[in-house]
Amino acid sequence: MRYIKVAWLHDYPRDPVLLYSEVGADGYETRKVELFRDGAMTFADEETEAGSTGLGEIPVPSLEEIAADTEERFVPEAITREEFERVWTQAHG
Repeated sequence: MRYIKVAWLHDYPRDPVLLYSEVGADGYETRKVELFRDGAMTFADEETEAGSTGLGEIPVPSLEEIAADTEERFVPEAITREEFERVWTQAHG
């Protein structure tokens, strides 16, 4: 597994500003948390989708590919499993 956090720099009031993903060996998300400007959190895993959050339908690109997106402003970084688990637990609050 790998774990990533992506800051999405935008002015869209209804879209998340932080995206946390647990990515399996096949490159697909297995769990995901989205954090919104107002502090709200939604999540998804292979069995559950909360709010507007769902798992991606294609493999997650590399951090370099995410950062190179010219249509959106993304700041990706690798995180630890422990950091992801903390956010996952918060989202289930």
